[in-house]
Amino acid sequence: MAGIVIDMFLNLKESSVAGINARVDENVVFPIHRNANSARVLFGGCWNNSGRQIVRNSIVKASQNSSNRSDALKATRQRRPQNVEGDFFVDHTCIDCDTCRWMAPTIFSQVDEQAAVVKQPSCKEERVKALQALLSCPTSSIHTENAPLDILQVQKTFPIPINEQRFPGVYHCGYHSEKSYGGASYIIVHPEGNILIDSPRFTERLAHNIDMLGGARYMFLTHKDDVADHEKWSKRLKCTRILHEKDVEVSTADVEIKLGGSGPWSLGNDFELIHTPGHTEGCVSLLYKPLKILCAGDHLTIWGSELSIVEKFNRCSVPMQLNSVRKLLDEDFEWILPGHGRRVEFKDIKEKNSALEAFLASREQPQIQSS
Repeated sequence: MAGIVIDMFLNLKESSVAGINARVDENVVFPIHRNANSARVLFGGCWNNSGRQIVRNSIVKASQNSSNRSDALKATRQRRPQNVEGDFFVDHTCIDCDTCRWMAPTIFSQVDEQAAVVKQPSCKEERVKALQALLSCPTSSIHTENAPLDILQVQKTFPIPINEQRFPGVYHCGYHSEKSYGGASYIIVHPEGNILIDSPRFTERLAHNIDMLGGARYMFLTHKDDVADHEKWSKRLKCTRILHEKDVEVSTADVEIKLGGSGPWSLGNDFELIHTPGHTEGCVSLLYKPLKILCAGDHLTIWGSELSIVEKFNRCSVPMQLNSVRKLLDEDFEWILPGHGRRVEFKDIKEKNSALEAFLASREQPQIQSS
């Protein structure tokens, strides 16, 4: 009886619990034994001298609460009034993760601290990007008024090439996960084995598409926040997971490769793993040397319109994270692919270092003054 909750009766006319039949209607009397203390806690209500408890009021109240919860859930899924009229819209469950805004910037924008549709797609390219954002939304907060008949074709576009001319073989996986707070994941196709960087939301459709790219030899997890469905992906793709030991938790205890110390570590000839602690103690960035790309996880990004370490989400040490940014002055890259926020592009290494030095100067000066 200890595990019985009143909600189990809400949608059933007849039920049987521990061999006791109960019919749920407006005059229900639920028979139980006098010593069923656990049931008293769960159901409450009045007891009569025969050891029978009338639960009508409890059922009515529970039913009302369930109805209220259902109504509240439906309300959050309603169209936000900030959306423009038309097919696409964002509901009230948006967590303002920014995904849709950088995936389809002409369609979505931030209005009152959540995303909203500010322009309906007017051509095929805009529609495809809007549907890609819909599929990638971690909270399924984007909808269409009419069933999108082309959704299956859009599913086939994932993973999405970052820039086929400049960065061949580098893809954005899409399908962001709420478990990773909407973080982006990437896959790099490489002759020595493909590398999946952080975990997207698991879907068989995406897994099939990754198979078509050659699968994945490794799943590199930048830090503990963005592991999402790593276990499902590991089993499905039979890939080896990599995570720094400082960020290993119960859910990642069976990760195959646990990095120790402060690195750097090599992954074949073309990839270097750089310990960039601060956001978390075990945060590690991946440098794809031939294409000069840094996959930085939550270490460094564009937030708003400026370089940022997004310190309001820091889980370890801001000074440590700033020191890790300074380490990047010695690294050769021109692009940053972050887990959150916008991608960063530099014209060359000189511009990269100038931008990092200016950022560090702006962040370190306030700390000196406050100390």
